[in-house]
Amino acid sequence: MTALPSAPIDKVIVTYKSKTAEAGSNAAAKSDAAAKGAETGESLSFERRLAGGAALVDLGDSATKQDVTEVMDAFRADPSVASVEPDIRAYAMAVTPNDTDYAKQWDLFEATGGMNVPSAWDKTTGSGVTVAVIDTGYAAHSDLAANVVAGYDFISTSADARDGNGRDADAKDEGDWNATDNECGLGSKASNSSWHGTHVAGTIGAVTNNSKGMAGIAYNAKIQPVRVLGKCGGSSADIADAITWASGGSVPGVAANATPAKVINLSLGGASSTCPSVYQNAINGAVSRGTTVVVAAGNSNANASGFTPANCSNVITVASTSREGNRSYYSNFGSIVDVAAPGGETRRATDTPGTVTTPENGIYSTLNSGTTTQSAENYKPYQGTSMAAPHIAGLAALLKSAKTSLTPAEIESAIKTNARPLPGTCTGGCGTGIADTTKTVNAVTTTTPPAGNVFTNATDVTISDNTTVSSSIAVTGRTGNAPAALKVGVDIKHTWRGDLVIDLIAPDGTVRNLKASSGSDSADNVVTTYTVDASSEVANGTWKLQVRDVASGDTGYIDSWNLTF
Repeated sequence: MTALPSAPIDKVIVTYKSKTAEAGSNAAAKSDAAAKGAETGESLSFERRLAGGAALVDLGDSATKQDVTEVMDAFRADPSVASVEPDIRAYAMAVTPNDTDYAKQWDLFEATGGMNVPSAWDKTTGSGVTVAVIDTGYAAHSDLAANVVAGYDFISTSADARDGNGRDADAKDEGDWNATDNECGLGSKASNSSWHGTHVAGTIGAVTNNSKGMAGIAYNAKIQPVRVLGKCGGSSADIADAITWASGGSVPGVAANATPAKVINLSLGGASSTCPSVYQNAINGAVSRGTTVVVAAGNSNANASGFTPANCSNVITVASTSREGNRSYYSNFGSIVDVAAPGGETRRATDTPGTVTTPENGIYSTLNSGTTTQSAENYKPYQGTSMAAPHIAGLAALLKSAKTSLTPAEIESAIKTNARPLPGTCTGGCGTGIADTTKTVNAVTTTTPPAGNVFTNATDVTISDNTTVSSSIAVTGRTGNAPAALKVGVDIKHTWRGDLVIDLIAPDGTVRNLKASSGSDSADNVVTTYTVDASSEVANGTWKLQVRDVASGDTGYIDSWNLTF
Protein backbone atom coordinates (compact mmCIF):
# COMPACT_ATOMS: atom_id res chain seq x y z
CA MET A 1 0.00 0.00 0.00
CA THR A 2 1.21 3.51 -0.83
CA ALA A 3 -0.19 6.54 0.98
CA LEU A 4 -1.50 9.31 -1.27
CA PRO A 5 0.19 12.70 -0.95
CA SER A 6 -1.52 15.39 1.09
CA ALA A 7 -2.01 18.09 -1.53
CA PRO A 8 -3.18 21.57 -0.47
CA ILE A 9 -6.57 22.84 -1.67
CA ASP A 10 -6.23 25.96 -3.80
CA LYS A 11 -9.57 25.98 -5.62
CA VAL A 12 -13.23 25.39 -4.81
CA ILE A 13 -16.14 24.40 -7.05
CA VAL A 14 -19.29 26.50 -6.54
CA THR A 15 -22.68 25.44 -7.92
CA TYR A 16 -25.24 28.21 -7.97
CA LYS A 17 -29.00 27.67 -7.89
CA SER A 18 -30.40 27.48 -11.39
CA LYS A 19 -32.30 30.77 -11.53
CA THR A 20 -29.57 32.97 -10.06
CA ALA A 21 -27.53 35.40 -12.14
CA GLU A 22 -24.30 33.66 -11.16
CA ALA A 23 -25.54 30.37 -12.62
CA GLY A 24 -25.71 31.77 -16.15
CA SER A 25 -23.34 34.71 -16.21
CA ASN A 26 -19.58 34.49 -15.93
CA ALA A 27 -19.49 38.19 -15.11
CA ALA A 28 -21.87 37.69 -12.19
CA ALA A 29 -19.86 34.69 -10.95
CA LYS A 30 -16.67 36.76 -11.19
CA SER A 31 -18.27 39.58 -9.19
CA ASP A 32 -19.49 37.14 -6.54
CA ALA A 33 -16.01 35.61 -6.17
CA ALA A 34 -14.58 39.09 -5.62
CA ALA A 35 -17.27 39.83 -3.03
CA LYS A 36 -16.59 36.61 -1.14
CA GLY A 37 -12.88 37.47 -1.26
CA ALA A 38 -13.54 40.84 0.34
CA GLU A 39 -15.73 39.19 2.97
CA THR A 40 -13.11 36.60 3.98
CA GLY A 41 -9.96 38.62 3.37
CA GLU A 42 -8.81 36.25 0.63
CA SER A 43 -7.82 36.93 -2.98
CA LEU A 44 -10.50 34.94 -4.81
CA SER A 45 -10.90 34.84 -8.58
CA PHE A 46 -13.37 33.19 -10.93
CA GLU A 47 -11.29 30.90 -13.16
CA ARG A 48 -13.73 29.24 -15.54
CA ARG A 49 -17.10 27.58 -15.97
CA LEU A 50 -17.13 23.79 -15.74
CA ALA A 51 -18.98 21.56 -18.19
CA GLY A 52 -21.78 20.95 -15.66
CA GLY A 53 -22.30 24.67 -15.09
CA ALA A 54 -20.44 25.05 -11.79
CA ALA A 55 -17.91 27.85 -11.25
CA LEU A 56 -14.26 27.11 -10.47
CA VAL A 57 -12.93 29.66 -8.00
CA ASP A 58 -9.18 30.04 -7.38
CA LEU A 59 -8.02 30.83 -3.83
CA GLY A 60 -4.40 31.43 -4.80
CA ASP A 61 -1.31 29.43 -3.89
CA SER A 62 -1.00 30.69 -0.31
CA ALA A 63 -4.38 29.59 1.02
CA THR A 64 -4.25 27.61 4.28
CA LYS A 65 -6.71 24.96 5.47
CA GLN A 66 -8.34 27.59 7.65
CA ASP A 67 -8.65 29.94 4.66
CA VAL A 68 -10.36 27.22 2.63
CA THR A 69 -12.80 26.55 5.45
CA GLU A 70 -13.70 30.24 5.79
CA VAL A 71 -14.23 30.63 2.05
CA MET A 72 -16.44 27.56 1.81
CA ASP A 73 -18.47 28.71 4.80
CA ALA A 74 -19.02 32.09 3.11
CA PHE A 75 -20.34 30.44 -0.04
CA ARG A 76 -22.53 28.02 1.94
CA ALA A 77 -24.12 30.93 3.78
CA ASP A 78 -25.17 32.52 0.48
CA PRO A 79 -28.79 31.58 -0.41
CA SER A 80 -27.85 31.74 -4.12
CA VAL A 81 -25.39 28.83 -3.71
CA ALA A 82 -26.61 25.24 -4.06
CA SER A 83 -23.28 23.65 -3.05
CA VAL A 84 -19.57 24.26 -2.65
CA GLU A 85 -16.83 21.68 -2.53
CA PRO A 86 -13.03 21.62 -2.67
CA ASP A 87 -11.27 20.90 -5.99
CA ILE A 88 -9.43 17.80 -4.78
CA ARG A 89 -6.60 15.97 -6.52
CA ALA A 90 -6.75 12.49 -8.04
CA TYR A 91 -3.71 10.32 -8.78
CA ALA A 92 -2.87 7.63 -11.30
CA MET A 93 -3.21 4.21 -9.75
CA ALA A 94 -0.01 2.92 -11.30
CA VAL A 95 2.35 3.08 -8.32
CA THR A 96 6.11 2.83 -8.40
CA PRO A 97 7.05 -0.86 -8.05
CA ASN A 98 8.37 -1.83 -4.62
CA ASP A 99 11.20 -3.91 -6.10
CA THR A 100 14.28 -2.97 -4.10
CA ASP A 101 16.53 -2.20 -7.10
CA TYR A 102 13.93 -0.50 -9.27
CA ALA A 103 15.76 2.83 -8.94
CA LYS A 104 18.62 1.31 -10.96
CA GLN A 105 16.33 0.71 -13.93
CA TRP A 106 16.73 4.09 -15.59
CA ASP A 107 15.91 2.39 -18.89
CA LEU A 108 12.28 2.09 -17.84
CA PHE A 109 11.49 5.54 -16.49
CA GLU A 110 14.10 8.25 -17.11
CA ALA A 111 12.85 11.01 -19.42
CA THR A 112 16.04 11.30 -21.47
CA GLY A 113 17.10 7.75 -22.25
CA GLY A 114 14.28 5.67 -20.82
CA MET A 115 11.36 4.01 -22.58
CA ASN A 116 8.43 5.57 -20.66
CA VAL A 117 7.20 2.25 -19.29
CA PRO A 118 5.51 2.84 -15.88
CA SER A 119 2.47 4.81 -17.09
CA ALA A 120 1.59 1.97 -19.47
CA TRP A 121 1.08 -0.39 -16.52
CA ASP A 122 -2.27 1.26 -15.83
CA LYS A 123 -3.53 -0.43 -18.99
CA THR A 124 -1.48 -3.60 -19.52
CA THR A 125 1.13 -5.74 -17.78
CA GLY A 126 1.43 -8.54 -20.34
CA SER A 127 -1.12 -11.00 -18.95
CA GLY A 128 -1.97 -13.87 -21.26
CA VAL A 129 1.12 -13.55 -23.46
CA THR A 130 4.11 -15.90 -23.62
CA VAL A 131 7.48 -14.53 -24.73
CA ALA A 132 10.07 -17.01 -25.96
CA VAL A 133 13.66 -16.08 -25.15
CA ILE A 134 15.72 -18.03 -27.70
CA ASP A 135 19.14 -17.81 -26.11
CA THR A 136 21.45 -19.63 -23.65
CA GLY A 137 18.64 -21.12 -21.61
CA TYR A 138 17.57 -20.42 -18.04
CA ALA A 139 19.65 -20.09 -14.89
CA ALA A 140 17.28 -20.55 -11.96
CA HIS A 141 16.35 -17.22 -10.38
CA SER A 142 13.72 -16.48 -7.73
CA ASP A 143 12.90 -13.12 -9.39
CA LEU A 144 11.88 -14.98 -12.56
CA ALA A 145 10.68 -18.41 -11.47
CA ALA A 146 6.99 -17.55 -11.05
CA ASN A 147 6.82 -16.34 -14.65
CA VAL A 148 8.80 -19.12 -16.35
CA VAL A 149 6.98 -21.83 -18.34
CA ALA A 150 8.44 -25.00 -19.82
CA GLY A 151 10.85 -24.46 -22.67
CA TYR A 152 13.21 -26.66 -24.68
CA ASP A 153 16.90 -27.31 -25.35
CA PHE A 154 17.49 -27.27 -29.13
CA ILE A 155 21.28 -27.66 -29.04
CA SER A 156 21.74 -30.81 -31.08
CA THR A 157 25.46 -31.41 -30.41
CA SER A 158 26.18 -32.97 -27.02
CA ALA A 159 29.60 -31.34 -26.60
CA ASP A 160 28.16 -27.89 -27.20
CA ALA A 161 25.15 -28.57 -24.96
CA ARG A 162 27.32 -29.74 -22.02
CA ASP A 163 24.39 -31.75 -20.67
CA GLY A 164 25.51 -35.19 -21.89
CA ASN A 165 22.96 -35.41 -24.70
CA GLY A 166 21.49 -33.55 -27.62
CA ARG A 167 18.05 -32.00 -27.76
CA ASP A 168 15.78 -32.44 -24.75
CA ALA A 169 12.96 -30.78 -22.84
CA ASP A 170 15.26 -29.19 -20.23
CA ALA A 171 16.14 -25.58 -21.07
CA LYS A 172 18.60 -25.26 -18.18
CA ASP A 173 21.59 -23.05 -19.02
CA GLU A 174 24.63 -25.30 -18.63
CA GLY A 175 27.06 -22.44 -19.22
CA ASP A 176 28.70 -21.02 -22.33
CA TRP A 177 32.23 -20.55 -21.00
CA ASN A 178 35.36 -21.10 -23.08
CA ALA A 179 38.36 -22.50 -21.21
CA THR A 180 41.11 -21.32 -23.58
CA ASP A 181 41.79 -18.81 -26.32
CA ASN A 182 41.03 -20.00 -29.87
CA GLU A 183 38.81 -22.80 -28.52
CA CYS A 184 35.89 -21.54 -30.62
CA GLY A 185 37.86 -20.56 -33.69
CA LEU A 186 40.91 -18.48 -34.42
CA GLY A 187 40.75 -15.24 -32.47
CA SER A 188 38.20 -16.40 -29.91
CA LYS A 189 39.00 -15.63 -26.28
CA ALA A 190 38.65 -17.59 -23.08
CA SER A 191 35.61 -16.35 -21.15
CA ASN A 192 33.28 -17.14 -18.28
CA SER A 193 29.65 -18.13 -18.69
CA SER A 194 27.42 -15.17 -19.55
CA TRP A 195 23.99 -16.41 -18.35
CA HIS A 196 22.86 -14.21 -21.22
CA GLY A 197 19.38 -15.66 -21.62
CA THR A 198 18.54 -15.09 -17.98
CA HIS A 199 19.59 -11.44 -18.22
CA VAL A 200 17.41 -10.97 -21.31
CA ALA A 201 14.48 -12.70 -19.61
CA GLY A 202 14.62 -10.40 -16.58
CA THR A 203 14.18 -7.28 -18.69
CA ILE A 204 11.06 -8.75 -20.26
CA GLY A 205 9.36 -10.52 -17.41
CA ALA A 206 10.99 -10.30 -13.98
CA VAL A 207 8.44 -10.70 -11.21
CA THR A 208 7.39 -7.23 -10.06
CA ASN A 209 6.06 -5.74 -6.82
CA ASN A 210 7.58 -8.62 -4.85
CA SER A 211 9.80 -6.38 -2.68
CA LYS A 212 13.01 -7.69 -4.20
CA GLY A 213 15.29 -7.18 -7.16
CA MET A 214 13.94 -5.59 -10.31
CA ALA A 215 10.82 -5.00 -12.36
CA GLY A 216 10.04 -6.59 -15.73
CA ILE A 217 8.50 -4.58 -18.57
CA ALA A 218 5.73 -7.14 -19.18
CA TYR A 219 5.79 -8.49 -15.66
CA ASN A 220 2.62 -10.57 -15.94
CA ALA A 221 3.69 -12.24 -19.18
CA LYS A 222 5.21 -15.71 -19.20
CA ILE A 223 8.82 -16.38 -20.19
CA GLN A 224 9.65 -19.48 -22.22
CA PRO A 225 13.38 -20.24 -22.25
CA VAL A 226 14.49 -21.92 -25.47
CA ARG A 227 18.14 -22.96 -25.43
CA VAL A 228 20.14 -22.62 -28.66
CA LEU A 229 23.45 -21.09 -27.48
CA GLY A 230 26.00 -23.21 -25.62
CA LYS A 231 29.71 -23.72 -25.94
CA CYS A 232 30.94 -21.70 -28.95
CA GLY A 233 27.53 -20.23 -29.74
CA GLY A 234 24.80 -21.97 -31.69
CA SER A 235 23.96 -23.22 -35.17
CA SER A 236 21.48 -21.65 -37.58
CA ALA A 237 19.79 -25.04 -38.02
CA ASP A 238 19.09 -25.29 -34.28
CA ILE A 239 18.00 -21.64 -34.05
CA ALA A 240 15.60 -22.00 -36.99
CA ASP A 241 13.97 -25.07 -35.43
CA ALA A 242 13.67 -23.17 -32.14
CA ILE A 243 11.87 -20.30 -33.87
CA THR A 244 9.44 -22.73 -35.45
CA TRP A 245 8.75 -24.64 -32.24
CA ALA A 246 8.45 -21.55 -30.02
CA SER A 247 5.79 -20.08 -32.31
CA GLY A 248 3.71 -23.26 -32.31
CA GLY A 249 5.07 -24.89 -35.47
CA SER A 250 6.00 -28.54 -35.90
CA VAL A 251 9.60 -29.76 -35.56
CA PRO A 252 10.41 -33.43 -36.38
CA GLY A 253 11.15 -35.46 -33.27
CA VAL A 254 10.09 -32.72 -30.85
CA ALA A 255 6.81 -32.68 -28.93
CA ALA A 256 4.50 -29.78 -29.70
CA ASN A 257 4.86 -26.60 -27.67
CA ALA A 258 2.06 -26.56 -25.10
CA THR A 259 2.32 -22.79 -24.61
CA PRO A 260 3.24 -21.22 -27.96
CA ALA A 261 4.78 -17.76 -27.78
CA LYS A 262 3.21 -14.69 -29.36
CA VAL A 263 6.54 -12.85 -29.07
CA ILE A 264 10.05 -14.19 -29.78
CA ASN A 265 13.23 -12.45 -28.67
CA LEU A 266 16.44 -13.17 -30.59
CA SER A 267 19.34 -11.40 -28.88
CA LEU A 268 21.84 -13.22 -31.06
CA GLY A 269 23.44 -12.97 -34.46
CA GLY A 270 26.31 -13.68 -36.79
CA ALA A 271 28.02 -12.12 -39.77
CA SER A 272 26.25 -12.63 -43.10
CA SER A 273 25.47 -10.23 -45.94
CA THR A 274 22.14 -11.96 -46.54
CA CYS A 275 19.51 -13.62 -44.41
CA PRO A 276 19.92 -17.42 -44.71
CA SER A 277 16.81 -19.11 -46.09
CA VAL A 278 16.70 -21.39 -43.04
CA TYR A 279 16.18 -18.30 -40.87
CA GLN A 280 13.79 -16.52 -43.23
CA ASN A 281 11.57 -19.56 -43.68
CA ALA A 282 11.34 -20.10 -39.92
CA ILE A 283 10.61 -16.42 -39.28
CA ASN A 284 7.95 -16.28 -42.00
CA GLY A 285 6.30 -19.32 -40.47
CA ALA A 286 6.32 -17.78 -37.01
CA VAL A 287 4.82 -14.51 -38.25
CA SER A 288 2.14 -16.40 -40.18
CA ARG A 289 1.14 -18.00 -36.88
CA GLY A 290 0.76 -14.54 -35.30
CA THR A 291 4.13 -14.33 -33.51
CA THR A 292 6.13 -11.09 -33.44
CA VAL A 293 9.88 -11.65 -33.88
CA VAL A 294 12.29 -9.14 -32.29
CA VAL A 295 16.01 -9.20 -33.18
CA ALA A 296 19.11 -7.42 -31.86
CA ALA A 297 20.88 -5.28 -34.49
CA GLY A 298 24.39 -6.37 -33.36
CA ASN A 299 27.30 -4.86 -31.46
CA SER A 300 29.96 -4.19 -34.11
CA ASN A 301 29.42 -0.44 -34.67
CA ALA A 302 28.70 -1.33 -38.29
CA ASN A 303 25.83 -1.46 -40.72
CA ALA A 304 23.34 -4.05 -39.48
CA SER A 305 22.79 -5.22 -43.06
CA GLY A 306 25.92 -7.36 -42.67
CA PHE A 307 24.53 -9.31 -39.70
CA THR A 308 21.83 -11.94 -39.41
CA PRO A 309 19.05 -12.49 -38.38
CA ALA A 310 19.02 -8.68 -38.04
CA ASN A 311 18.91 -8.43 -41.85
CA CYS A 312 15.98 -10.81 -42.24
CA SER A 313 12.52 -9.66 -43.29
CA ASN A 314 9.44 -9.80 -41.06
CA VAL A 315 11.40 -8.95 -37.90
CA ILE A 316 11.72 -5.87 -35.69
CA THR A 317 15.44 -5.01 -35.75
CA VAL A 318 16.53 -3.06 -32.66
CA ALA A 319 19.51 -0.74 -32.19
CA SER A 320 20.84 0.26 -28.77
CA THR A 321 20.82 3.68 -27.09
CA SER A 322 22.68 5.04 -24.09
CA ARG A 323 21.40 6.64 -20.92
CA GLU A 324 22.02 10.03 -22.57
CA GLY A 325 19.85 9.08 -25.53
CA ASN A 326 22.64 8.61 -28.08
CA ARG A 327 23.27 5.54 -30.19
CA SER A 328 25.41 3.31 -27.98
CA TYR A 329 29.00 3.41 -29.23
CA TYR A 330 28.96 -0.31 -30.09
CA SER A 331 25.49 -0.54 -31.66
CA ASN A 332 24.98 -1.49 -35.28
CA PHE A 333 22.95 0.95 -37.36
CA GLY A 334 21.53 1.43 -40.83
CA SER A 335 18.38 1.50 -42.89
CA ILE A 336 17.29 -1.98 -41.82
CA VAL A 337 17.06 -0.88 -38.17
CA ASP A 338 13.40 -0.40 -37.27
CA VAL A 339 13.59 1.19 -33.85
CA ALA A 340 15.94 1.81 -30.92
CA ALA A 341 15.71 0.96 -27.23
CA PRO A 342 17.95 1.30 -24.17
CA GLY A 343 20.92 -1.06 -24.31
CA GLY A 344 23.17 0.94 -22.03
CA GLU A 345 26.90 1.52 -21.78
CA THR A 346 28.80 -0.12 -18.92
CA ARG A 347 31.91 1.71 -20.09
CA ARG A 348 32.71 4.74 -22.20
CA ALA A 349 33.74 4.18 -25.80
CA THR A 350 37.29 5.27 -25.02
CA ASP A 351 37.69 3.00 -21.97
CA THR A 352 39.63 -0.25 -22.16
CA PRO A 353 37.53 -3.00 -23.79
CA GLY A 354 36.33 -5.54 -21.25
CA THR A 355 36.33 -3.07 -18.34
CA VAL A 356 33.26 -1.84 -16.49
CA THR A 357 33.66 1.83 -15.60
CA THR A 358 30.05 3.08 -15.70
CA PRO A 359 27.92 0.20 -14.36
CA GLU A 360 25.14 2.62 -13.41
CA ASN A 361 24.59 3.28 -17.13
CA GLY A 362 24.14 -0.36 -18.09
CA ILE A 363 20.94 -2.42 -18.17
CA TYR A 364 20.36 -4.01 -14.77
CA SER A 365 18.81 -7.48 -14.79
CA THR A 366 18.72 -11.01 -13.38
CA LEU A 367 21.88 -13.14 -13.59
CA ASN A 368 23.93 -15.89 -11.93
CA SER A 369 27.26 -15.61 -10.10
CA GLY A 370 28.77 -18.82 -11.44
CA THR A 371 31.90 -18.46 -13.56
CA THR A 372 31.29 -21.70 -15.46
CA THR A 373 28.37 -23.69 -14.05
CA GLN A 374 25.42 -22.22 -12.15
CA SER A 375 25.98 -20.90 -8.63
CA ALA A 376 24.05 -18.31 -6.60
CA GLU A 377 21.57 -16.01 -8.32
CA ASN A 378 22.41 -12.31 -8.54
CA TYR A 379 21.85 -9.16 -10.61
CA LYS A 380 24.30 -7.26 -12.81
CA PRO A 381 24.31 -4.54 -15.46
CA TYR A 382 25.10 -5.56 -19.04
CA GLN A 383 25.34 -3.55 -22.24
CA GLY A 384 24.42 -4.51 -25.79
CA THR A 385 21.77 -4.63 -28.46
CA SER A 386 21.04 -7.94 -26.73
CA MET A 387 19.75 -5.79 -23.87
CA ALA A 388 17.88 -3.41 -26.18
CA ALA A 389 15.89 -6.10 -28.01
CA PRO A 390 14.08 -7.45 -24.91
CA HIS A 391 12.79 -3.94 -24.20
CA ILE A 392 10.94 -4.14 -27.53
CA ALA A 393 9.91 -7.75 -26.91
CA GLY A 394 8.44 -6.63 -23.58
CA LEU A 395 6.59 -3.79 -25.29
CA ALA A 396 5.26 -6.18 -27.93
CA ALA A 397 3.92 -8.39 -25.12
CA LEU A 398 2.20 -5.40 -23.51
CA LEU A 399 0.56 -4.51 -26.82
CA LYS A 400 -0.58 -8.07 -27.56
CA SER A 401 -2.02 -8.35 -24.06
CA ALA A 402 -3.82 -5.01 -24.32
CA LYS A 403 -5.34 -5.82 -27.72
CA THR A 404 -5.21 -9.52 -28.62
CA SER A 405 -6.32 -8.95 -32.21
CA LEU A 406 -3.09 -7.15 -33.13
CA THR A 407 -1.03 -8.83 -35.85
CA PRO A 408 2.80 -8.80 -35.88
CA ALA A 409 2.70 -6.18 -38.64
CA GLU A 410 0.35 -3.98 -36.59
CA ILE A 411 2.54 -4.35 -33.51
CA GLU A 412 5.64 -3.36 -35.47
CA SER A 413 3.84 -0.40 -37.05
CA ALA A 414 2.54 0.85 -33.69
CA ILE A 415 5.99 0.66 -32.08
CA LYS A 416 7.68 2.48 -34.96
CA THR A 417 4.98 5.11 -35.43
CA ASN A 418 4.94 6.11 -31.77
CA ALA A 419 8.70 6.19 -31.17
CA ARG A 420 10.26 9.52 -30.21
CA PRO A 421 13.35 11.09 -31.78
CA LEU A 422 16.63 10.36 -30.03
CA PRO A 423 17.46 13.27 -27.71
CA GLY A 424 21.10 12.62 -28.63
CA THR A 425 22.70 11.54 -31.88
CA CYS A 426 22.65 8.47 -34.09
CA THR A 427 25.07 8.34 -36.97
CA GLY A 428 24.03 5.80 -39.56
CA GLY A 429 20.36 5.40 -38.68
CA CYS A 430 18.46 4.16 -35.61
CA GLY A 431 15.07 3.57 -37.18
CA THR A 432 12.19 5.79 -36.09
CA GLY A 433 13.74 6.61 -32.70
CA ILE A 434 13.50 5.36 -29.12
CA ALA A 435 10.36 3.33 -28.49
CA ASP A 436 7.82 5.03 -26.21
CA THR A 437 5.93 2.37 -24.27
CA THR A 438 3.08 4.46 -22.88
CA LYS A 439 2.45 6.35 -26.11
CA THR A 440 2.37 3.09 -28.07
CA VAL A 441 0.03 1.34 -25.62
CA ASN A 442 -2.27 4.36 -25.59
CA ALA A 443 -2.30 4.43 -29.38
CA VAL A 444 -3.58 0.85 -29.70
CA THR A 445 -6.08 1.10 -26.84
CA THR A 446 -7.57 4.54 -27.47
CA THR A 447 -11.17 4.37 -28.59
CA THR A 448 -12.42 6.13 -31.70
CA PRO A 449 -12.69 9.87 -31.08
CA PRO A 450 -16.12 11.48 -30.99
CA ALA A 451 -17.86 12.32 -34.23
CA GLY A 452 -16.47 15.37 -35.97
CA ASN A 453 -13.30 16.44 -37.70
CA VAL A 454 -10.13 15.78 -35.71
CA PHE A 455 -7.04 17.81 -36.50
CA THR A 456 -3.80 16.56 -34.91
CA ASN A 457 -0.17 17.60 -34.54
CA ALA A 458 1.99 14.71 -33.27
CA THR A 459 5.37 16.39 -33.78
CA ASP A 460 7.33 16.52 -30.51
CA VAL A 461 8.22 19.98 -29.23
CA THR A 462 10.85 20.20 -26.46
CA ILE A 463 9.89 22.21 -23.36
CA SER A 464 13.02 23.53 -21.66
CA ASP A 465 13.15 25.30 -18.28
CA ASN A 466 11.66 28.80 -18.21
CA THR A 467 10.73 28.85 -21.89
CA THR A 468 7.57 29.30 -23.94
CA VAL A 469 6.96 26.98 -26.88
CA SER A 470 4.06 26.31 -29.20
CA SER A 471 2.70 23.71 -31.59
CA SER A 472 0.42 24.64 -34.49
CA ILE A 473 -2.55 23.02 -36.21
CA ALA A 474 -3.89 24.38 -39.48
CA VAL A 475 -7.66 23.90 -39.60
CA THR A 476 -9.17 23.88 -43.09
CA GLY A 477 -12.39 22.84 -44.75
CA ARG A 478 -14.65 24.16 -42.00
CA THR A 479 -17.43 26.70 -42.43
CA GLY A 480 -18.45 29.31 -39.89
CA ASN A 481 -17.23 29.51 -36.34
CA ALA A 482 -15.69 26.95 -34.01
CA PRO A 483 -18.05 25.09 -31.65
CA ALA A 484 -19.09 26.19 -28.19
CA ALA A 485 -17.65 22.88 -26.93
CA LEU A 486 -14.37 22.67 -28.82
CA LYS A 487 -12.41 19.65 -27.59
CA VAL A 488 -8.69 20.25 -27.07
CA GLY A 489 -6.83 16.96 -26.49
CA VAL A 490 -3.42 17.42 -24.89
CA ASP A 491 -0.60 14.89 -24.35
CA ILE A 492 2.41 16.56 -22.68
CA LYS A 493 5.23 14.59 -21.08
CA HIS A 494 6.75 16.68 -18.28
CA THR A 495 7.87 15.96 -14.72
CA TRP A 496 6.25 18.23 -12.10
CA ARG A 497 3.44 19.44 -14.37
CA GLY A 498 2.65 22.24 -11.96
CA ASP A 499 5.44 24.19 -13.70
CA LEU A 500 3.30 24.48 -16.85
CA VAL A 501 0.89 27.13 -18.06
CA ILE A 502 -1.08 25.90 -21.09
CA ASP A 503 -3.01 28.20 -23.44
CA LEU A 504 -5.00 27.73 -26.62
CA ILE A 505 -4.41 30.54 -29.10
CA ALA A 506 -7.10 31.08 -31.74
CA PRO A 507 -6.27 32.14 -35.32
CA ASP A 508 -7.06 35.79 -34.44
CA GLY A 509 -4.67 35.70 -31.49
CA THR A 510 -7.26 35.32 -28.72
CA VAL A 511 -5.77 33.42 -25.79
CA ARG A 512 -7.80 30.96 -23.75
CA ASN A 513 -6.13 29.52 -20.69
CA LEU A 514 -6.42 25.75 -20.36
CA LYS A 515 -4.19 25.23 -17.33
CA ALA A 516 -2.58 27.50 -14.77
CA SER A 517 0.69 26.80 -12.98
CA SER A 518 0.67 25.37 -9.47
CA GLY A 519 3.54 25.04 -7.04
CA SER A 520 1.82 22.09 -5.37
CA ASP A 521 1.12 19.91 -8.43
CA SER A 522 4.10 17.54 -8.44
CA ALA A 523 2.53 14.85 -10.63
CA ASP A 524 3.97 13.95 -14.03
CA ASN A 525 2.46 14.67 -17.45
CA VAL A 526 -0.66 16.44 -18.72
CA VAL A 527 -2.79 13.94 -20.62
CA THR A 528 -6.36 15.20 -20.81
CA THR A 529 -9.04 16.82 -22.94
CA TYR A 530 -10.19 20.37 -22.30
CA THR A 531 -13.55 21.77 -23.44
CA VAL A 532 -13.43 25.36 -24.66
CA ASP A 533 -16.18 27.76 -25.75
CA ALA A 534 -14.68 28.96 -29.03
CA SER A 535 -17.96 29.92 -30.68
CA SER A 536 -16.76 33.51 -31.22
CA GLU A 537 -13.82 32.32 -33.35
CA VAL A 538 -13.71 31.51 -37.06
CA ALA A 539 -12.92 27.79 -37.31
CA ASN A 540 -10.50 27.88 -40.25
CA GLY A 541 -6.99 29.11 -39.60
CA THR A 542 -3.91 28.28 -37.55
CA TRP A 543 -4.57 27.35 -33.93
CA LYS A 544 -1.69 27.07 -31.47
CA LEU A 545 -1.12 25.21 -28.25
CA GLN A 546 1.22 27.39 -26.20
CA VAL A 547 3.08 25.91 -23.24
CA ARG A 548 5.05 28.05 -20.81
CA ASP A 549 7.45 26.51 -18.24
CA VAL A 550 7.60 28.90 -15.28
CA ALA A 551 10.19 27.14 -13.08
CA SER A 552 13.53 25.34 -13.17
CA GLY A 553 14.42 21.72 -12.55
CA ASP A 554 11.87 19.83 -14.68
CA THR A 555 11.56 19.57 -18.45
CA GLY A 556 9.67 17.60 -21.05
CA TYR A 557 7.97 17.91 -24.42
CA ILE A 558 4.65 18.31 -26.20
CA ASP A 559 3.99 14.76 -27.39
CA SER A 560 0.84 15.50 -29.39
CA TRP A 561 -2.37 17.51 -29.31
CA ASN A 562 -5.59 17.70 -31.29
CA LEU A 563 -8.73 19.72 -31.94
CA THR A 564 -12.11 18.03 -32.42
CA PHE A 565 -14.70 20.18 -34.20
